[in-house]
Amino acid sequence: MQLITVAAVAANGVIGRDGDLPWPSIPADKRQYRERIADSPVILGRRTFDSMRDDLPGTAQVVLSRSTTEYDVASAHHATGVDDAVATVESLGSDRAYVIGGAAIYDLFQPHADRMVLSRIPDEYEGDTSFPDWNPDDWNLADRTEYEAFTLEEWVRN
Repeated sequence: MQLITVAAVAANGVIGRDGDLPWPSIPADKRQYRERIADSPVILGRRTFDSMRDDLPGTAQVVLSRSTTEYDVASAHHATGVDDAVATVESLGSDRAYVIGGAAIYDLFQPHADRMVLSRIPDEYEGDTSFPDWNPDDWNLADRTEYEAFTLEEWVRN
């Protein structure tokens, strides 16, 4: 099972403010993000799931939540933790899942992630949510692509 974290991260580590992105929309980033995760299950927290209900990502959503265990969406599945989420993804017949947030979910899955795909937003933004700290010595930068408003980095765990 391959776990891949996908996040957009400002230069100061901020990933969100009041449940949304703190920077203006970057269509090229949204497009590459949606294309990347379209054909795989995603793992996300309940608040992130709720914020995406109008346009759910991935083929299935594995929602980690302590408060909600059932959803009115056929493609949504409840999980209680990392092992349960991985087992759910495997039960769906997939050997890959994208971890798409929020901050607590990124933090929970960070020790288990095999790859990270990070959209680096060049400016600093004020926010209430940050990407978890990680040690670059544990990772290799496998690819880096410059776009007009962001840089896409793909990291692979050593």
